[in-house]
Amino acid sequence: MTNQRLVILLLLIAYIFSPTLFTWIINPEGAWYRPYIIWALVIVIAFVIQMRKKPSISRRHLQD
Repeated sequence: MTNQRLVILLLLIAYIFSPTLFTWIINPEGAWYRPYIIWALVIVIAFVIQMRKKPSISRRHLQD
């Protein structure tokens, strides 16, 4: 629970913008790759969050 405020903020933002975002994604006149943009952003954000965490014990052990 170290990032509790961040998670709450992200959930609030997702809740506020979800109707607009959903309409943008399913628009038939839009590009076919729109849903993939959202998933790519989710993957990049998850990767950045994982990289910012403290190194695990196994990582420290490998560096020694």
